[in-house]
Amino acid sequence: MPLVIVAIGILALLVLIMGLKLNTFISLIIVSFGVALALGMPVDGIVKTIEAGLGGTLGHLALIFGLGAMLGKLIADAGGAQRIAMTLVNKFGEKNIQWAVVAASFIIGIALFFEVGLVLLIPIVFAISKQLKISILYLGIPMVAALSVTHGFLPPHPGPTVIAGEYGANIGEVLLYGMIVAIPTVILAGPVFTKIAKKLVPASFTKSGDIASLGKQKEFKLEETPSFGISVFTALLPVILMSIATIITLLQKLMGFEDNSFLAAIRFIGDAGTAMLISLLVAVYTMGIARKIPIKTVMDSCTNAITSIGMMLLIIGGGGAFKQVLIDGGVGDYVAELFSGTTLSPILLAWIIAAILRISLGSATVAALTTAGLVIPMLGQTDVNLALVVLATGAGSVIASHVNDAGFWMFKEYFGLTMKETFATWTLLETIISVAGLGMILLLSLFV
Repeated sequence: MPLVIVAIGILALLVLIMGLKLNTFISLIIVSFGVALALGMPVDGIVKTIEAGLGGTLGHLALIFGLGAMLGKLIADAGGAQRIAMTLVNKFGEKNIQWAVVAASFIIGIALFFEVGLVLLIPIVFAISKQLKISILYLGIPMVAALSVTHGFLPPHPGPTVIAGEYGANIGEVLLYGMIVAIPTVILAGPVFTKIAKKLVPASFTKSGDIASLGKQKEFKLEETPSFGISVFTALLPVILMSIATIITLLQKLMGFEDNSFLAAIRFIGDAGTAMLISLLVAVYTMGIARKIPIKTVMDSCTNAITSIGMMLLIIGGGGAFKQVLIDGGVGDYVAELFSGTTLSPILLAWIIAAILRISLGSATVAALTTAGLVIPMLGQTDVNLALVVLATGAGSVIASHVNDAGFWMFKEYFGLTMKETFATWTLLETIISVAGLGMILLLSLFV
């Protein structure tokens, strides 16, 4: 019965969001209450469970997510993102233009959330396409592949960050292994897949697209933007700090170093929250003060960044509430019992559950959080690497984006595609990321 109740809850969520057009956060809270009652949870404990799920999820995420949004906004508003993109395009040259777009989108994608990166990079891609007289989609596929991969696998993006917190995984390890998974996955889903897409739907590569809905874009003269080195360093600083701390911690385990205050200091600096704060302070200087931009203007950028992520934070909190209901209501334990005798790897199981929920719900983050509620009780029974379970959940949660996902419609409209063409490009691309990502994670599990 518990799984039937969850299925009805997910169906109700679809009806509320897609049928009644209710706000996603409100829908998640309504369904959380409904599922809790249907599971027979004590009435006086339901609100406490929902509050604990919401608070626990946001408590871990809000700091990293908020600081990350500010960091990305400062880089974008100072022209750092444009400098990274245009420098790489000039360096790679026309012949390797796709690789330039992949590299630029990957670097920018680490610092910016998917939607922000998309809105920022699309006008640049359109400008390059016009200048070089090549198809927009030829550049658009590698761009969204890189943005989507960073969003699915690399902290400080909300999905991997929040799942790492739920599973109790080391966020630095998630980042390090995420990088190993992300690079080949981007190559497959970007430049390699473009060749396949060209054969599947050749007509889509002749479309001119439309970005009028994005409004007037802020344009920079290249000489007015921060240097390429400073822009890349600022964008990648949180990744550098977290990676150094993780590598040193792994070396300490392997070589059996004694713990000391120096190693403790490195771990402190490499902690996700500390790394994001240091990176933001560096960005305030490199993207603002050093360029004679008034501190008030710099702080306005930070304020605008937080305003734009407010609703997303609430939706993630709502997903956390639903997850907690599944745990406290005994659904997670029921799933754990169901698979107690199975030889199925928790990595594969997390991917399957996340993939089913993603196809049903549309939201990658909500799918990932709900998966956590079902998988957490199982993790005590195995010695699986938690960072890999985080990545598998992230991989499953990006599969087969279709009509119930905002990304599907954004891609369709900006690139001027038909429904069939969007399924053959965007939906297939997201599926390649998910399946290739899982393959890389399973391969990695043989060694870590």
